[in-house]
Amino acid sequence: MAVTQAPNTLIPLNAMQIISAIADQRSALKGRGRVVFVPTMGNLHAGHISLMEQARAHGDTVVASIFVNRLQFGPNDDFDKYPRTFQADCDKLAAAGVSVLFAPTESDLYPEPQEYTVEPPAIQNILDGEFRPGHFRGVATVVLKLFNCVQPQAAVFGKKDYQQLMVIRNMTRQLALPIDIIGGETVRAEDGLALSSRNGYLSAAERAEAPRLYRLLNDIRSAVSGGETNYLDLENRAISGLTAAGWKTDYVAVRQQSDLAPPKGGNAALVVLAASRLGTTRLIDNIEI
Repeated sequence: MAVTQAPNTLIPLNAMQIISAIADQRSALKGRGRVVFVPTMGNLHAGHISLMEQARAHGDTVVASIFVNRLQFGPNDDFDKYPRTFQADCDKLAAAGVSVLFAPTESDLYPEPQEYTVEPPAIQNILDGEFRPGHFRGVATVVLKLFNCVQPQAAVFGKKDYQQLMVIRNMTRQLALPIDIIGGETVRAEDGLALSSRNGYLSAAERAEAPRLYRLLNDIRSAVSGGETNYLDLENRAISGLTAAGWKTDYVAVRQQSDLAPPKGGNAALVVLAASRLGTTRLIDNIEI
């Protein structure tokens, strides 16, 4: 399917519509049944497409968005170098059965400086937020704005970005938004590496080493499932293993699934999360227990 992005242009209903204007986006979904939304920043891979497929199971019309959100990039992140692969992304979304692609420009979504922002609570400052100050403020702000533009009844976010999913789920609940938030399962390569746009930055040697992160998370899950409760020791052993293999680790943490707080005992469901840098590429992953 060959498509181009034309501002404020609608493609016929028998094809995927590509819309950039907010007013057109709102009017395009009238009478389209239950709308399920999947926001992305583009540069799509099989993990993104699996979210589109999951969305199809939860509604009548699947809407995806592509918008590289400047607000969630920190001073050490290179907004301008984020890969833009719009034509290829459109082909993948159309093949996955997406009905509407909302692809606003910066002037569409931010016609003036965004002075009103969403300030998440303390969860934004732990784990990934500790190493990327302001990141989740930017995420929450753009997601709320996209929700207002698309007005879906449900939205799918990948579990690979587990903390992001938690921030969005809590924001949606506390602001009483009439949107069901669905967690999409992480898609992995055969060797266990979680699919990510960042994997393309890995050298051949780094790509061969990268599955170590998932293996260590699995080791922690096995230990906890076997009754181990010295979480700090498990975390430190995993960090030591990564360091010995040349990684630079931000965190490996066993946390409660419900709020990402340290485990308090009892039968709370847990998740192991990690962020570590291999060469110049920062990889994140998690595994639920």
